[in-house]
Amino acid sequence: MRVGVIGHKGYVGLPAILGTLLDIAPGLGLTLLFEQDLWEIAEEGEKLETPEQVDALFTLGGDGTLLRGARFLNGRTVPILGINLGRLGFLTACSGEEFEQGVRRFAAGDFVSEPRMALESCALNRDGIERCSWLSLNDVVLHKGGFARVVKFTVFVDDEAIGSYSADGLVVSTPTGSTGYSLSAGGPIVVPTVESIVLTPVSPHTLAMRPLVLPPQVEVKVRADDGPEELLVTIDGQVGTTFTGGETLVVRKARNAVQIVRFPGTTFFTRLRRKLGWGGLSERDGETI
Repeated sequence: MRVGVIGHKGYVGLPAILGTLLDIAPGLGLTLLFEQDLWEIAEEGEKLETPEQVDALFTLGGDGTLLRGARFLNGRTVPILGINLGRLGFLTACSGEEFEQGVRRFAAGDFVSEPRMALESCALNRDGIERCSWLSLNDVVLHKGGFARVVKFTVFVDDEAIGSYSADGLVVSTPTGSTGYSLSAGGPIVVPTVESIVLTPVSPHTLAMRPLVLPPQVEVKVRADDGPEELLVTIDGQVGTTFTGGETLVVRKARNAVQIVRFPGTTFFTRLRRKLGWGGLSERDGETI
Protein backbone atom coordinates (compact mmCIF):
# COMPACT_ATOMS: atom_id res chain seq x y z
CA MET A 1 0.00 0.00 0.00
CA ARG A 2 1.34 3.41 -1.00
CA VAL A 3 0.60 5.93 1.74
CA GLY A 4 0.94 9.70 1.44
CA VAL A 5 2.02 11.60 4.54
CA ILE A 6 1.01 15.24 5.09
CA GLY A 7 1.85 17.12 8.25
CA HIS A 8 2.43 20.37 10.08
CA LYS A 9 6.15 20.67 10.72
CA GLY A 10 5.55 23.11 13.56
CA TYR A 11 4.45 20.36 15.96
CA VAL A 12 6.93 19.25 18.60
CA GLY A 13 7.87 15.60 18.25
CA LEU A 14 7.11 15.39 14.53
CA PRO A 15 10.65 14.19 13.58
CA ALA A 16 10.37 11.34 16.09
CA ILE A 17 6.99 10.30 14.68
CA LEU A 18 8.35 10.35 11.14
CA GLY A 19 11.28 8.20 12.29
CA THR A 20 8.94 5.65 13.87
CA LEU A 21 6.79 5.57 10.73
CA LEU A 22 9.84 4.86 8.60
CA ASP A 23 10.92 2.08 10.98
CA ILE A 24 7.60 0.21 11.06
CA ALA A 25 6.32 0.84 7.52
CA PRO A 26 8.28 -1.93 5.71
CA GLY A 27 7.05 -4.60 8.12
CA LEU A 28 3.46 -3.47 7.61
CA GLY A 29 3.68 -3.44 3.83
CA LEU A 30 3.49 0.35 3.59
CA THR A 31 5.44 2.53 1.16
CA LEU A 32 5.60 6.12 2.43
CA LEU A 33 5.44 9.23 0.27
CA PHE A 34 6.08 12.56 2.02
CA GLU A 35 5.04 16.05 1.04
CA GLN A 36 7.99 18.38 0.44
CA ASP A 37 8.29 19.84 3.97
CA LEU A 38 8.14 16.42 5.62
CA TRP A 39 10.46 14.83 3.06
CA GLU A 40 13.08 17.39 4.00
CA ILE A 41 12.77 16.28 7.64
CA ALA A 42 12.52 12.53 7.00
CA GLU A 43 15.28 12.49 4.35
CA GLU A 44 13.91 9.12 3.23
CA GLY A 45 10.98 7.77 1.28
CA GLU A 46 9.45 9.15 -1.90
CA LYS A 47 8.10 12.63 -2.59
CA LEU A 48 4.34 13.12 -2.59
CA GLU A 49 3.27 15.30 -5.49
CA THR A 50 -0.14 14.14 -6.80
CA PRO A 51 -3.13 12.33 -5.25
CA GLU A 52 -2.91 9.62 -7.90
CA GLN A 53 0.28 8.34 -6.25
CA VAL A 54 -1.39 7.02 -3.11
CA ASP A 55 -3.82 4.38 -1.84
CA ALA A 56 -4.23 6.07 1.56
CA LEU A 57 -3.25 9.27 3.35
CA PHE A 58 -1.88 9.91 6.85
CA THR A 59 -2.22 13.43 8.25
CA LEU A 60 0.01 14.47 11.15
CA GLY A 61 -1.34 17.52 12.98
CA GLY A 62 -4.80 18.72 13.92
CA ASP A 63 -8.11 19.04 12.15
CA GLY A 64 -6.68 21.74 9.90
CA THR A 65 -4.04 19.34 8.59
CA LEU A 66 -6.70 16.73 7.88
CA LEU A 67 -8.79 19.31 6.01
CA ARG A 68 -5.74 20.25 3.95
CA GLY A 69 -5.16 16.58 3.21
CA ALA A 70 -8.75 16.17 2.02
CA ARG A 71 -8.34 19.10 -0.36
CA PHE A 72 -5.05 17.66 -1.61
CA LEU A 73 -6.83 14.44 -2.62
CA ASN A 74 -9.18 16.56 -4.77
CA GLY A 75 -11.99 14.01 -4.82
CA ARG A 76 -9.86 10.87 -4.89
CA THR A 77 -11.65 8.36 -2.65
CA VAL A 78 -8.87 6.95 -0.49
CA PRO A 79 -9.02 6.65 3.34
CA ILE A 80 -7.50 9.41 5.47
CA LEU A 81 -6.05 8.46 8.85
CA GLY A 82 -5.81 11.59 10.98
CA ILE A 83 -3.20 11.52 13.75
CA ASN A 84 -3.76 14.33 16.24
CA LEU A 85 -0.70 16.26 17.38
CA GLY A 86 -2.69 19.33 18.38
CA ARG A 87 -5.36 20.10 20.98
CA LEU A 88 -8.87 19.36 19.74
CA GLY A 89 -8.50 16.83 16.94
CA PHE A 90 -12.24 16.34 16.45
CA LEU A 91 -11.83 14.73 13.02
CA THR A 92 -8.73 12.67 13.76
CA ALA A 93 -8.75 8.97 14.65
CA CYS A 94 -5.96 8.76 17.24
CA SER A 95 -3.61 10.90 19.31
CA GLY A 96 0.13 11.24 18.92
CA GLU A 97 0.65 8.86 21.84
CA GLU A 98 -1.52 6.24 20.13
CA PHE A 99 -0.28 6.75 16.61
CA GLU A 100 1.85 3.59 16.30
CA GLN A 101 -1.02 1.40 17.42
CA GLY A 102 -3.32 3.32 15.07
CA VAL A 103 -1.01 2.78 12.10
CA ARG A 104 -0.74 -0.92 12.88
CA ARG A 105 -4.52 -1.26 13.13
CA PHE A 106 -4.92 0.60 9.86
CA ALA A 107 -2.40 -1.66 8.08
CA ALA A 108 -4.24 -4.70 9.44
CA GLY A 109 -7.56 -3.40 8.11
CA ASP A 110 -9.01 -2.93 11.60
CA PHE A 111 -10.80 0.33 10.82
CA VAL A 112 -13.95 1.81 9.33
CA SER A 113 -13.78 4.18 6.38
CA GLU A 114 -16.59 6.68 6.94
CA PRO A 115 -17.74 8.65 3.87
CA ARG A 116 -18.14 12.36 4.53
CA MET A 117 -19.97 14.67 2.17
CA ALA A 118 -17.82 17.45 0.71
CA LEU A 119 -18.64 20.66 -1.16
CA GLU A 120 -17.63 21.95 -4.57
CA SER A 121 -17.72 25.72 -4.88
CA CYS A 122 -16.72 28.36 -7.38
CA ALA A 123 -16.72 32.13 -7.77
CA LEU A 124 -18.34 33.63 -10.88
CA ASN A 125 -17.41 37.12 -12.00
CA ARG A 126 -19.95 39.76 -13.07
CA ASP A 127 -20.14 38.14 -16.52
CA GLY A 128 -20.94 34.72 -15.07
CA ILE A 129 -17.50 33.30 -15.90
CA GLU A 130 -15.87 30.99 -13.36
CA ARG A 131 -12.61 32.44 -12.12
CA CYS A 132 -11.69 29.98 -9.33
CA SER A 133 -13.02 26.80 -7.72
CA TRP A 134 -12.41 24.70 -4.62
CA LEU A 135 -13.21 21.47 -2.78
CA SER A 136 -13.98 21.69 0.94
CA LEU A 137 -14.79 19.16 3.65
CA ASN A 138 -15.95 21.65 6.30
CA ASP A 139 -17.34 24.85 4.89
CA VAL A 140 -17.35 27.78 2.53
CA VAL A 141 -17.64 31.21 4.18
CA LEU A 142 -18.46 34.54 2.58
CA HIS A 143 -17.52 37.30 5.01
CA LYS A 144 -16.32 40.84 5.40
CA GLY A 145 -12.73 41.84 6.05
CA GLY A 146 -11.52 44.17 8.76
CA PHE A 147 -14.31 46.73 8.70
CA ALA A 148 -17.46 47.39 10.69
CA ARG A 149 -20.12 47.53 7.96
CA VAL A 150 -22.49 44.64 7.41
CA VAL A 151 -22.66 42.59 4.23
CA LYS A 152 -25.86 42.56 2.17
CA PHE A 153 -26.42 39.56 -0.05
CA THR A 154 -29.15 37.44 -1.60
CA VAL A 155 -29.24 33.65 -1.31
CA PHE A 156 -30.72 31.44 -4.04
CA VAL A 157 -31.54 27.72 -3.78
CA ASP A 158 -31.88 26.07 -7.18
CA ASP A 159 -32.22 29.59 -8.62
CA GLU A 160 -35.11 30.53 -6.31
CA ALA A 161 -34.37 33.54 -4.12
CA ILE A 162 -34.98 32.44 -0.52
CA GLY A 163 -34.10 35.72 1.16
CA SER A 164 -31.91 38.77 1.46
CA TYR A 165 -29.46 38.83 4.35
CA SER A 166 -27.79 41.64 6.24
CA ALA A 167 -25.05 40.04 8.31
CA ASP A 168 -21.34 39.84 8.93
CA GLY A 169 -21.22 36.83 6.63
CA LEU A 170 -22.67 33.46 5.70
CA VAL A 171 -21.35 29.96 6.45
CA VAL A 172 -22.26 27.20 3.99
CA SER A 173 -21.27 23.97 5.69
CA THR A 174 -21.35 20.21 5.36
CA PRO A 175 -22.53 17.97 8.23
CA THR A 176 -18.85 17.54 9.11
CA GLY A 177 -18.42 21.31 9.19
CA SER A 178 -21.53 21.78 11.31
CA THR A 179 -19.36 21.41 14.44
CA GLY A 180 -16.94 24.10 13.24
CA TYR A 181 -17.50 27.77 12.42
CA SER A 182 -21.20 27.13 11.75
CA LEU A 183 -21.69 25.92 15.32
CA SER A 184 -19.89 28.97 16.70
CA ALA A 185 -22.26 31.17 14.69
CA GLY A 186 -25.31 29.46 16.18
CA GLY A 187 -25.86 26.71 13.61
CA PRO A 188 -27.17 23.19 14.37
CA ILE A 189 -25.08 20.09 15.00
CA VAL A 190 -25.71 17.62 12.17
CA VAL A 191 -24.71 13.94 12.42
CA PRO A 192 -22.12 13.39 9.64
CA THR A 193 -24.10 10.60 7.97
CA VAL A 194 -27.14 12.89 7.52
CA GLU A 195 -26.16 14.50 4.24
CA SER A 196 -27.26 18.13 3.99
CA ILE A 197 -26.09 21.65 3.29
CA VAL A 198 -26.36 24.04 6.24
CA LEU A 199 -26.68 27.82 5.80
CA THR A 200 -25.73 29.77 8.92
CA PRO A 201 -25.70 33.59 8.92
CA VAL A 202 -22.94 35.20 10.99
CA SER A 203 -24.31 37.89 13.34
CA PRO A 204 -27.43 38.57 11.23
CA HIS A 205 -28.95 42.03 11.53
CA THR A 206 -32.32 40.62 10.47
CA LEU A 207 -33.61 38.72 13.48
CA ALA A 208 -35.93 36.52 11.42
CA MET A 209 -32.95 34.99 9.59
CA ARG A 210 -32.03 31.68 11.21
CA PRO A 211 -29.84 28.72 10.21
CA LEU A 212 -31.35 26.64 7.42
CA VAL A 213 -30.78 22.94 6.67
CA LEU A 214 -31.14 22.07 2.98
CA PRO A 215 -31.21 18.78 1.03
CA PRO A 216 -27.79 17.74 -0.28
CA GLN A 217 -28.74 17.81 -3.97
CA VAL A 218 -29.57 21.54 -4.15
CA GLU A 219 -27.34 24.23 -5.62
CA VAL A 220 -26.78 27.30 -3.45
CA LYS A 221 -25.89 30.67 -4.95
CA VAL A 222 -24.89 33.72 -2.94
CA ARG A 223 -24.80 37.13 -4.63
CA ALA A 224 -23.30 40.14 -2.89
CA ASP A 225 -25.70 43.03 -3.44
CA ASP A 226 -24.23 45.89 -1.45
CA GLY A 227 -21.64 46.70 1.16
CA PRO A 228 -17.85 47.03 1.14
CA GLU A 229 -16.05 46.93 -2.16
CA GLU A 230 -14.16 43.78 -1.24
CA LEU A 231 -15.32 40.68 0.62
CA LEU A 232 -13.57 37.39 1.27
CA VAL A 233 -14.43 33.78 0.46
CA THR A 234 -12.69 31.31 2.77
CA ILE A 235 -12.51 27.56 2.20
CA ASP A 236 -12.17 25.39 5.33
CA GLY A 237 -10.74 28.46 7.06
CA GLN A 238 -7.49 28.05 5.13
CA VAL A 239 -7.60 29.20 1.51
CA GLY A 240 -9.83 31.42 -0.59
CA THR A 241 -10.08 34.60 -2.61
CA THR A 242 -11.43 38.13 -2.60
CA PHE A 243 -15.02 38.70 -3.68
CA THR A 244 -16.69 41.87 -4.93
CA GLY A 245 -20.26 43.12 -5.31
CA GLY A 246 -22.06 41.64 -8.32
CA GLU A 247 -20.09 38.40 -8.21
CA THR A 248 -21.73 35.06 -7.36
CA LEU A 249 -20.60 32.24 -5.12
CA VAL A 250 -21.93 28.83 -6.21
CA VAL A 251 -21.88 25.86 -3.80
CA ARG A 252 -23.06 22.29 -4.36
CA LYS A 253 -22.41 18.78 -3.09
CA ALA A 254 -19.14 17.32 -4.39
CA ARG A 255 -19.33 14.27 -6.60
CA ASN A 256 -17.14 12.14 -4.33
CA ALA A 257 -17.19 11.80 -0.56
CA VAL A 258 -14.08 12.13 1.62
CA GLN A 259 -13.21 8.86 3.36
CA ILE A 260 -12.35 9.50 7.03
CA VAL A 261 -10.86 6.65 9.07
CA ARG A 262 -12.24 5.84 12.49
CA PHE A 263 -11.59 2.80 14.67
CA PRO A 264 -14.34 0.49 15.99
CA GLY A 265 -15.53 1.56 19.42
CA THR A 266 -15.46 5.29 18.74
CA THR A 267 -18.61 7.14 17.68
CA PHE A 268 -19.62 10.65 16.72
CA PHE A 269 -21.38 11.19 20.05
CA THR A 270 -18.37 9.91 21.99
CA ARG A 271 -16.28 12.59 20.30
CA LEU A 272 -18.96 15.22 20.96
CA ARG A 273 -18.90 14.45 24.66
CA ARG A 274 -15.15 14.23 25.00
CA LYS A 275 -14.03 16.97 22.66
CA LEU A 276 -16.83 19.54 22.85
CA GLY A 277 -18.34 18.83 26.27
CA TRP A 278 -21.67 17.81 24.75
CA GLY A 279 -24.32 16.40 27.06
CA GLY A 280 -23.78 18.50 30.18
CA LEU A 281 -21.37 18.11 33.06
CA SER A 282 -21.52 14.36 33.72
CA GLU A 283 -18.13 13.49 32.21
CA ARG A 284 -16.50 16.48 33.82
CA ASP A 285 -17.82 15.31 37.19
CA GLY A 286 -16.65 11.74 36.63
CA GLU A 287 -20.07 10.19 36.03
CA THR A 288 -20.75 7.63 33.32
CA ILE A 289 -23.49 7.73 30.75
